Amino acid sequence: MAMTLGGPRQTASEINVTPLIDVLLVLLIIFMVILPQHHSGEKTEVPQPTTEPTPGPEKAIVIQLREAGANQRPTLAINHEDVTWDNLEARLKDIYFQRIDKIAFVKGDPEIDFQYVAELVDITHHAGITRVGLLGAND
Repeated sequence: MAMTLGGPRQTASEINVTPLIDVLLVLLIIFMVILPQHHSGEKTEVPQPTTEPTPGPEKAIVIQLREAGANQRPTLAINHEDVTWDNLEARLKDIYFQRIDKIAFVKGDPEIDFQYVAELVDITHHAGITRVGLLGAND
């Protein structure tokens, strides 16, 4: 509402916005009431408790290379169980057949040539082991 102070009465050329604001607020309230409410939240799958005991972590498989003497291939052991080079891949396939994790650790004496370690890692990959860790002599 436009107001003039004093003086002769003249018509105001300004728009009275008060009724327009009232109309806009009424329309806003109407649209808020009319729009549908979304009562559904995020849909999730809640895990159900099982009565079966959960398996614990599997024992780590350590393949050890031991020095056999000068100019000889090192001897092998899987978790302190002796294995021959010819039987290594078949034995590893048997061990890892039902295991979830396909991880093996290779531990070798410091005197062993790296070519034997590389050959052992190659055999483990052929046996289906996806990750091979190298351990030091003191581990």
